[in-house]
Amino acid sequence: MTRPLWKGALALGRLNIPVALRPASRNQALDFDWLDRRDMAPVGYQRINKRTGQPVAPEDIVKGYQYEPGDYVLLSDEDFRQAHPHGTQAVELLGFAKLAEISPIYFDTPYFLEAAERGEKGYVLLRETLRKTGRVALARVVIHGRQHLAAVLVSDHTLVLNTLRFHEEVLLGDDLNVPKDDAAAIGLTAEELDTAARLVRRMTRRFTPADYVDTYRADLLARIESKIEAGETHSLMPEPPSPDAEEAPELADASTDDLLSALKESLKGPARRSQKHAGPKPAPAPGNARR
Repeated sequence: MTRPLWKGALALGRLNIPVALRPASRNQALDFDWLDRRDMAPVGYQRINKRTGQPVAPEDIVKGYQYEPGDYVLLSDEDFRQAHPHGTQAVELLGFAKLAEISPIYFDTPYFLEAAERGEKGYVLLRETLRKTGRVALARVVIHGRQHLAAVLVSDHTLVLNTLRFHEEVLLGDDLNVPKDDAAAIGLTAEELDTAARLVRRMTRRFTPADYVDTYRADLLARIESKIEAGETHSLMPEPPSPDAEEAPELADASTDDLLSALKESLKGPARRSQKHAGPKPAPAPGNARR
């Protein structure tokens, strides 16, 4: 089970219902690294001045908002702190609506709401009230330092908080080629409509989420496994050793029969340096020469 993001309250008027907010989804996308095909070294991101092509030190980087082409307003850390939403760890219910009135395009990320200590009665009260009235609750909540509009819905016995996109985040699609004529005006016949309806009824089934998988991800993983089995793998090239680096002494495996021998050798003193890389022995420091 995922860890709670926070524990707080669900505010319904003057009623506070203790709840905990938990993630209800996870990102299953495969993570790929950039590599240099010449030596298999990782390729990282650099902060580069696009005008000079030179790296920029972190302390020289500021955030700017371009309000006109080429004109910026610089924002400081204090500006962001002042505008930062106050995280009260509360789900503030703003009102109620019918689910059908919320376009699917507004739904974003789901979270579980679970009853916290002494919150069971209020939790069931809200859940059953939403179920009985056929409504969803519209709410305001702060998650990860960002304020969200959200809808609280019932899923079986669980309250689910689903963040919603704000209206200005959704493209209206006014310029899309979407036929607005009815079926007759567009030339559809009654037989065509009836046949399509019969096909839909025949293909109708109970929605079971586990029946649907990400076939693209599964195919990619299968290809990765086949490449591993065929030996089509590449190892990251180790960094070349420093010319001045000493050859590391060989260490005994603690599970071998030579454990006692290795211990006895260790008692004799530091491991001897490799003659190949040892070089001339340093002269004793003044005052420390043996007599």
